[in-house]
Amino acid sequence: MSRDEAARYVGVGTTKFDEMVGDGRMPRPKKIDGRVIWDRLRVEAAFTDLPEEKKVNRFDALLSKSTNA
Repeated sequence: MSRDEAARYVGVGTTKFDEMVGDGRMPRPKKIDGRVIWDRLRVEAAFTDLPEEKKVNRFDALLSKSTNA
């Protein structure tokens, strides 16, 4: 898939996608006859490996507030 398609596939803009490729969070592209393309399966695997948003347990949040008070 193209750079634009790969960025759209993971839900970010091309600038952020380029940043993620640069820092290793997304795979580097392949070059076929001068065309730069990304392997969808590698992009998907890299996306799956990204850390998930940490959700705060609401009871822990309440305890934390009462401890800091």
